[in-house]
Amino acid sequence: MIEVEHLTKYYGDFIAIEDVSFDVQKGEIVGFLGPNGAGKTTTMRIMTGFLPPSAGTVRIAGHDVLKNSLEARRNIGYLPETVPLYTEMTVRDYLRFMGKLRQMSSAQIKERVDYVIERLRLNDYANIAIGRLSKGYRQRVGIAQAILHNPEVLVLDEPTIGIDPVQVVETRDLIKSFGKEHTILISSHILPEVSVLCERVVVIHEGRIIAVDKPQNLSVRLRGTEQIKVEVRGPQRDVAARLRQVPGVREMTRQETGQNTAVYTLECEPGSNLRETLAAEVVKQNWGLLGLQSSAMSLEDIFLKLTAKAEAPKS
Repeated sequence: MIEVEHLTKYYGDFIAIEDVSFDVQKGEIVGFLGPNGAGKTTTMRIMTGFLPPSAGTVRIAGHDVLKNSLEARRNIGYLPETVPLYTEMTVRDYLRFMGKLRQMSSAQIKERVDYVIERLRLNDYANIAIGRLSKGYRQRVGIAQAILHNPEVLVLDEPTIGIDPVQVVETRDLIKSFGKEHTILISSHILPEVSVLCERVVVIHEGRIIAVDKPQNLSVRLRGTEQIKVEVRGPQRDVAARLRQVPGVREMTRQETGQNTAVYTLECEPGSNLRETLAAEVVKQNWGLLGLQSSAMSLEDIFLKLTAKAEAPKS
């Protein structure tokens, strides 16, 4: 649905992005992560046709953004970090205006404007000037214009920046609901938000892609092990000794949680899939299995490790 291949952008001698490649499949919500100045906004502006690349291609729903610009734009909705809103216009008039710019028919404009006002919960603000709205509601108007023409692809640049915590949660829920109807690429510096919303992440640093994967897979790659936490009721020395003997367990730490109960954190060989084996062993010994879960690195830890590795001097 989104195909980015070998994208490069120069500003004179400065390389903003270099050889950027990734894809987003139909129905996916993918996070686009990177420090400020990493190249996220440059990439998104090229993807949406607002900036020409120096080299490389972008295809949206099969349409080349350069060669078939009109078709590509019909299939993409874009929320820039700073939405160009006309503050003197009412919400409804602004959305009608955007519909005309996109060459939608009068019937389509009426139907879709009513729909997005309802969907974004803007009913009480539809006839109010945009300049009188809070930052959070202006952001909703920005999202409304992005989905107005019912595009297959949404590109959202920092959709929750600068809005209050309640509206962050509401906007996050809206974006998650859009994932049932649209393919979404979302840029955000709020890493917990990305971990909640996104199935995969693309990490860019100093203009280059340094990782594309599911957060849990990146966790295993960076840590070098799979981590499993088991909470067991039973004689702690015996439990610890037995769990250490399970093939595939590299290391183990123990944290006492109560009388005769503890959480055992096991570092296991990647791909060993020991959850069932560990559960079976606890049951076999007639100990109480109180909890069993895989424990991935947080997205913050993944991000910091990836960018630190990218910055490390090469010998």
